[in-house]
Amino acid sequence: MSSAYKNMPESPAYAVEIKGLTKTYQGSKHFKPKEALKGIDLNIPRGSIFGLLGPNGAGKSTLINILAGLVLKTSGTAKIWGYEVKDQPRASRSAIGVVPQELNLDAFFTPRELLELQAGMYGVPKKERITDKLLAAVDLTDKANAYARTLSGGMRRRLMVAKAMVHSPPVLVLDEPTAGVDVELRKALWAFVRELNKNGTTVLLTTHYLEEAQELCDSIAIINHGQLVANDSTKNLLRRIENKKIVLTIDRDLDVLPDNLRGLGFELIGQRQLSLAYQPSKVMVGQMIMAVQVNGYAITDLSTEETDLEDIFLQLTRRETKAA
Repeated sequence: MSSAYKNMPESPAYAVEIKGLTKTYQGSKHFKPKEALKGIDLNIPRGSIFGLLGPNGAGKSTLINILAGLVLKTSGTAKIWGYEVKDQPRASRSAIGVVPQELNLDAFFTPRELLELQAGMYGVPKKERITDKLLAAVDLTDKANAYARTLSGGMRRRLMVAKAMVHSPPVLVLDEPTAGVDVELRKALWAFVRELNKNGTTVLLTTHYLEEAQELCDSIAIINHGQLVANDSTKNLLRRIENKKIVLTIDRDLDVLPDNLRGLGFELIGQRQLSLAYQPSKVMVGQMIMAVQVNGYAITDLSTEETDLEDIFLQLTRRETKAA
């Protein structure tokens, strides 16, 4: 454990505290100024696995880069482990490790050399370095002295996590950690993230895989167009929008939806299948069935689906886009 980590407050209520955070990128002759973050308020509990979701261009990368000290905020506060990123940059950077989406490893260094070099850059004394422990944790002990260029994609991804942990930061940011990896490796990385969290690391995870967020995260925030559109526990978020989907199969082909079905929000998902997202407290299944039957169609099959995170994500981001 590094000296910097030992001197940190032991148990802040929140690992990350963000208040009124804004970022505006200045324009130029050909481009207008861009407001990337618009007054973000966000607290990430210590010891949690926290998901940050949003479509491309939503502001996730800007937020992470501000926390990492790579981008200067325009206004507001951003604290990591109690340290303000602008006013206390050395302490705040010592409290965070960032695993970027890109695999930016020097191909001609070995894993051991890369970790030792990174630890030196953070000022970790040699006697306090945990290189061997990290190599064992990411299952790379037998590859410690192999050139990084010889490692598989999964090994490189794990090495990136180890590299971010050389100074024993209490907060770890994983930016799309499983992008482009196969299902087996993804599940292995999930297990590794859980183990890190179990040992006390607060994890901030950005991902495009909604299944991943639903599987791993205690809480989730959704950002869109620089604004926070949701921030709740995963369980509460799934309950937040009472929503089900019904799929009806009819007895003959349908090329165009009748006006009354289109007005109710039905979608044609096959020549004989109709789909509708609905709220059980407001719409009765019997009403939907009658609306189909009034057009002369017989229903040969009916199925319903519960809400999942993808449904909520799409609804919230669409709603916010329309409001803008």
